Parts: sequence; structure tokens; C-alpha cells
Amino acid sequence: MPGFELFGAEEKKEVNEVLETGILMRYGFDGPRKGIWKSKELEAAVCATFGTQYAQLTSSGTAALTTAMAALGVGAGDEVIMPAFTFVASFEAILSMGAIPVLVDIDESLTLSPAAVKAAITPKTKCVMPVHMCGSMADMDALVEICKEHHLILLEDACQSIGGTYKGKHLGTIGHAGTFSFDFVKTITCGEGGVVMTNDKEVYIKSDAFTDHGHDHVGVDRGADLHPALGYNFRISELHAAVGLAQIRKLDTFLTIQKKNNHILRSYLEQVPGIQFRVVPDPAGDSGSFLTWFLPSQEHTEKAIAAFKEAGILAGNFYWFGNNWHYIRKWDHLKNATSLYPLSEAQQNALIALQHTDFSKSDAVMSKCISTAISLTWTEEQVHEKGAAFLAALKKILA
Repeated sequence: MPGFELFGAEEKKEVNEVLETGILMRYGFDGPRKGIWKSKELEAAVCATFGTQYAQLTSSGTAALTTAMAALGVGAGDEVIMPAFTFVASFEAILSMGAIPVLVDIDESLTLSPAAVKAAITPKTKCVMPVHMCGSMADMDALVEICKEHHLILLEDACQSIGGTYKGKHLGTIGHAGTFSFDFVKTITCGEGGVVMTNDKEVYIKSDAFTDHGHDHVGVDRGADLHPALGYNFRISELHAAVGLAQIRKLDTFLTIQKKNNHILRSYLEQVPGIQFRVVPDPAGDSGSFLTWFLPSQEHTEKAIAAFKEAGILAGNFYWFGNNWHYIRKWDHLKNATSLYPLSEAQQNALIALQHTDFSKSDAVMSKCISTAISLTWTEEQVHEKGAAFLAALKKILA
């Protein structure tokens, strides 16, 4: 799954070109950098690879989400509908803008339930933020229609599904804006980094300025830039961009390996009566980075995790229901509104209300779910060995 598994001479070459100039910052120092602009190259590669008109690199996926919301005008008091299953960065970015995260149920796609989104819309709703989890996608047709009907912003958090598509369009390029994370465990890594993608020039211009203290980047003298609006330091460095530039050129290779290994492993699980697989709205667009499957009950799932641990095959198998980072069940700091800085009264009230919100529909999905991360380094023999080990352990549990 993560691009770092296939680091090689390509990444070293790109990084060394930056080190030879000594210019690690993405802006300015035009002479000493000797024509080396890795961030600009990576942004152009993102546009060409994923079919978006504009791309603005950031220091992280969280910074990308924050930047996108700022550029789209999402801020204080606005409600943003998001799924109860995601990474904590999704609600962190919303809160950082003064907005209010409205968490709703997922369905068996492990992404936003369109019905739950409809039920959560209020006069304060400004944005719907689907999170394309574990390599696959949300039902984008339904969500696009809902947003059009209610005049809402559609912001895609595609940080976990780089390379995935929906009906021919890359995830992250369908809404008003979309984001990727390029952190160390993503399909493409910069070490740390992210990107905002959009087809709206105004959103891009605002994102470009927001990530660099509000600099408008007009002209050739950065010191003379004007500041049309407030911004922050969410810049990526040339070193990080250099790694990402080598990685994006390998994306097709990564996806081919993932899909092959995913298909082989799935063929073993398909032999186990009672095993079901996540709903994928567009199966052809699944990036293959995870194989997500369901056992008949929570009891069976917990037994499977224990059996995998005993057999030494637990690594890479995620039981999200008991995970501290990805599901609302364990997000006590969110539900208790525990913050190092004062939150607004509206934010505090909304977060504390989550303590009593019914997420039983999501619980019914997550309590039976295991996601298996697909490695890029497995040999075909190793995939078959893993599949056989899964098969043996699961047959005992489900006998």
C-alpha cells in the first residue's frame, strides 16, 4: 500500500538535485536554485495524472483540508457533514476553521450514507465532506445530487484513496475541491505533504495564497507581494516535493501491484462461507490498497483478530471498531470537547452532543469489519501463503 515500500534510486535522484542547490524552500531564491522547482513540477504532475485543472501543494493532508475549506469560504458557525469513520484529521481541520463537524452514519461502503447526509442537513449546513476510506469511494452520484439540491459545497477528502476513480473520474476531482495526503503511509508519499485539487481558478488562487501567509505571488519579487487576505504557513518544502515527484511517476506500478495482490487474497476469502465484502459503488475504480471484508457478527470478528494474532498474521489487519484514530467510538477527546484552546460555544455544544448521538447503524457495520492492507512488496507466493493462513484460521472460527 504505502509508496515508501518501493523507495529507490528515483527518489534519491530528485532529492539530491535539491540538495545540490541548497534551496529547500519552494518560493524565491530564483538564481541559486538553478532552475530546480520540484514543487511546481509535482503540482503539474498532479494535474496531468489526476485530471484536475489546478493543484496546490501543502505541508500535510490536514493542511490541505484546512486550506480547501478556507478557499471555499467555510468558517465560523458553518456545519460540515462528515462520516463517523475517518481519520481524526477530518474533524481537526473543520474545528480549526471555527466550523462545526456534524458526524453521521456510514453504510457498508464504509463511507457517508447518503440517507444520513439528507437527514442531517439544517439551515447552518455549508458543506458535505465525504471521506473515501481505505482505497474505495463514496456514492458520489448521490452526494453530488444532494449538494446540488441544497446548494451545498462538496469537498472530497480523498487522502486514503489516491489513484481511485469513480465512473472515470479520479477521486478528489469530482467536488468543488478535493484533497490528498502524501504522508509516510499513503499510496504516494512525500514523507509529509498534501495537495488541494480543484477546477475552480478562484479556489486555486485563494489556496495558493492561504498556504503562504496570504502572499499573492504576483510578480517575481516575493518580498513585494501583496496580502489580499490572511493566510498561514502550510507550505511544502522542495525536499518533500522531490520525493513526491519520484513517487507519482510510479503510481501506475503501485496500483497494478495492489490490485493484483488484492484480487489473489480476495480469492481465498471468497472460499469462506459467511464472509462478505464492502460495497464499492464503482468496483472498477477501487485502488486496491485495502481488502475490506465482514464476518457474520462482532463475536466472530473479535475471534478472527485473536486467531490472526495467535497465528502471527495480525500485522496489516485493521479492526477499526477498536481503533483509537479512525472511528467515533474511541474519540473521547472529541466527544468531551477536550481542547488546549477555547472552542466556540457552538462547537462545544455540538461535540458534547455526540456523546448521546445514535451511531448504531455505523456500529453494526464497523463491529464486523476487518480491513487488510495490501503490501507492494509481497511476492505472489507470499500472497498465496497469507491467503491460505487466513483460510485456515477463518474456517475454524466459522465451523
